[in-house]
Amino acid sequence: MLCAISGEAPQVPVASRKSGSVFERRLIETYIQENGKDPVTGEDLSIEDLIELKTPRAVKPRPPALTSIPSLLSVFQNEWDALALETYTLKQHLSQLRQELSTALYNNDAAVRVIARLTKERDEARDALGRLSLQDRRATAPVAGTNGDAMQVDGQGLPDAIIAKVDATQQRLSSTRRRRPIPADWATPDTFSSFNFSDSVSASSSGSKSLALDSAGSTALIGGNDGSLCTFSVQGQEALQTTQPDGSSINSIVAYAQGDKPLSIVGKASGEVSVLSNGAPVASFTLHAGAVTGLALHPCGDLLLSVGVDKSFVYYNLADMTVVSQVYTDSDLTCCQFHPDGHLFAAGSSSGQIKVFEVKTSTNAANFDASGPIQSLSFSENGTWLAAVVRGSTSVGIWDLRKATEIKTLDLGSRIDYVRWDYTGQYLAAAGPGGVVVQSYDKGSKSWSELLRKASSAAAVEWGPSGKSLVVLNSDGSVALLR
Repeated sequence: MLCAISGEAPQVPVASRKSGSVFERRLIETYIQENGKDPVTGEDLSIEDLIELKTPRAVKPRPPALTSIPSLLSVFQNEWDALALETYTLKQHLSQLRQELSTALYNNDAAVRVIARLTKERDEARDALGRLSLQDRRATAPVAGTNGDAMQVDGQGLPDAIIAKVDATQQRLSSTRRRRPIPADWATPDTFSSFNFSDSVSASSSGSKSLALDSAGSTALIGGNDGSLCTFSVQGQEALQTTQPDGSSINSIVAYAQGDKPLSIVGKASGEVSVLSNGAPVASFTLHAGAVTGLALHPCGDLLLSVGVDKSFVYYNLADMTVVSQVYTDSDLTCCQFHPDGHLFAAGSSSGQIKVFEVKTSTNAANFDASGPIQSLSFSENGTWLAAVVRGSTSVGIWDLRKATEIKTLDLGSRIDYVRWDYTGQYLAAAGPGGVVVQSYDKGSKSWSELLRKASSAAAVEWGPSGKSLVVLNSDGSVALLR
């Protein structure tokens, strides 16, 4: 009487009610706990189905089948045959799995090629649709110097009057910027040690990310995620006016003054660029076939730039509220800013390139390759440095326009969504979900140092008067001052 599992005489024999086989109790109980089945027939089996067999206690004899060398050789031969058969079966399974894997990889490669082709066709169709949409819209958009006639899509040059204004602005600013002393009342590195947050005041909807200050730094404009526009008093820490939401998120905002008349310019996810006075529309442009992702005001004060996901940028003459030109690029544009002298502008792209264009000719002067889609850009007042943030990154890249290379990477330890240089080019403010950080560059030692770090779920930040305060827009739509 041998155990059906071990093949040896059991010390505590039990029999299965289902199969009638004999087992060693400890072995069959362990097997039932793990599998719940009879190891011989595969039927469901419980411990209650075992019958203990009464046998006399005696020294177990050696199994008679293994008492001679021939019997041992026979057992070894059987084991070898079983092992060879199992190895053959495993090789068969391996060959079958290889064939299945080869087929799956072939199907995957074919699917990837089809997806790539369809994606290319989709992008081409979107581009064609955008151009068709532009042709439908351009009849309603007045263009400078054409008395309302249709604009030239992909036009390159600017009108002579605007070129003259750009040249005059560049000559005036470049001749004084480098020799311009730091204002006597400007913030020093020690100023930031006493900075603390004021009480935050709700100003816009949660998820808002657009912030702009007027030239005096006394009024802030907050673009809502729901399409509302809030005019906020920085000194009074209160909302002065909030427009009704229209459901189209405001992605970018610019404060503009037409004489003594303050205006707000907003770029929306619907593709519309609107000029507002006290919340009422003054002009509206719908040149972009997709969302407007960035706005920038030229240093001359009358030339506006917008960029969008339709791969184009548009110039507007704010003096007479007309469209100047629209130029298409090779990738979606995500943000933009003019050079301090006004002869260049930089645009971030979803392809990971920072594209630098000449304003007068709209030609692509240079491209800087970053590691991912560009989230935010800011020119330093020194005219040679450009701060850039890659979407989702924890670091800020400092690019040198003269060397066309990234000369410094500032790892701030948490995600950064927004960067702004101050007026003197000494301090760089960065904002993100982890808080607000201010970095300083010392020309003497040619080194960077961290002057301020405050925890706050910030979406945007702008410098206040004399660099002695920071206006912070939080991700929940509230506004707070750091001073």
